[in-house]
Amino acid sequence: MSDYPVEQLSIQMRERIVLPLTTIQQYALTHLRDEQMLSEENKAILERLIVRSSFGIINAGRNSA
Repeated sequence: MSDYPVEQLSIQMRERIVLPLTTIQQYALTHLRDEQMLSEENKAILERLIVRSSFGIINAGRNSA
């Protein structure tokens, strides 16, 4: 990668976007597994959060190419 500084910067920028999204997604997945304590409304919110963070991760990967 040292021979390709533009690509290296692109990856660094993508990681600044993807890391928080994966952290949020992991948080939501962890809480979703603990279904006993969730209301239906909170379960639906966590499911939407998981899907939308996936969209952000996918878009970050596409935009960095």
